[in-house]
Amino acid sequence: MIKSISYWSFENGLTNTHPVDAALDEARAVGFEGLELCIGTEGTLNVETSQDECESLRRQIDASGIHVRTVASGMSWGFNPVSNDATVRDKAVSLHEAALQRTAWLGCEALLFVPGVVTSPIAPDEKIRYDHALERCEENVKRLLDTAERVGVDLCLENVWNGLFYSPIEFASFVDSLGSGRLGVYFDAGNLLGYQQHPPHWVELLGQRIKRVHIKDFKDEFGWSGSYEFSKLGQGQVPLRETVAALRGIGYDATIVAEMMPWDDTLIADTSKAMDEILGDLAVKPRGN
Repeated sequence: MIKSISYWSFENGLTNTHPVDAALDEARAVGFEGLELCIGTEGTLNVETSQDECESLRRQIDASGIHVRTVASGMSWGFNPVSNDATVRDKAVSLHEAALQRTAWLGCEALLFVPGVVTSPIAPDEKIRYDHALERCEENVKRLLDTAERVGVDLCLENVWNGLFYSPIEFASFVDSLGSGRLGVYFDAGNLLGYQQHPPHWVELLGQRIKRVHIKDFKDEFGWSGSYEFSKLGQGQVPLRETVAALRGIGYDATIVAEMMPWDDTLIADTSKAMDEILGDLAVKPRGN
């Protein structure tokens, strides 16, 4: 597995303004082998970034020695692909068609796509009827697969707190129903405790449909005054070692990306050390400068 860190984990990563060259250097210095870039409507990498700019960035990446194989998008939170407003739905798809093209220009292999928001603590105003969301999701994914197949990029649907695909069986059935080798799951182990689900079981049930992996950690303290919060890697209740073992069991050997937020000045180094412990003999040692 390729031990990687999300661009969103860096200072100013969430505003998409952290210099990519700095992120590459910082990731490499503490022992990461890979970096996942992130695309938005504005900022360092965005849906208007030109082909020349993407290819220039790829040359910079290649010179760094860091693997950059995936791109993540959070644009669905601002433009809901399953919105009741058809104009918003069309905008969401258009944005991700542009993101797929830029992912290809960057020489990357996969794009993370949040397939829609039924309801969520992240977007509490959204209230989409579930059957409508599924129908719209299918329409959207078919459109996006046309682009994904044309440009040679995998479209990876993330399991996230969006009120959609809370069952791995339903998720697997949806992926299979579209019949495209370019479609898969971007599996996020850290998002499942909020569903009262066991991440290794999802790995076993989704199997080869998992094309990419995120990890994070989560504290789930049930009770009348219970608290629920994301935490630093290794400090929560996500069964990370069991999840990695399950991933090995299905033969997964691609990027494993820590998506850690919010940034602080110890986050990147602490995450690298924690991943060394979680990955064991698969962990990458620091390369130095």
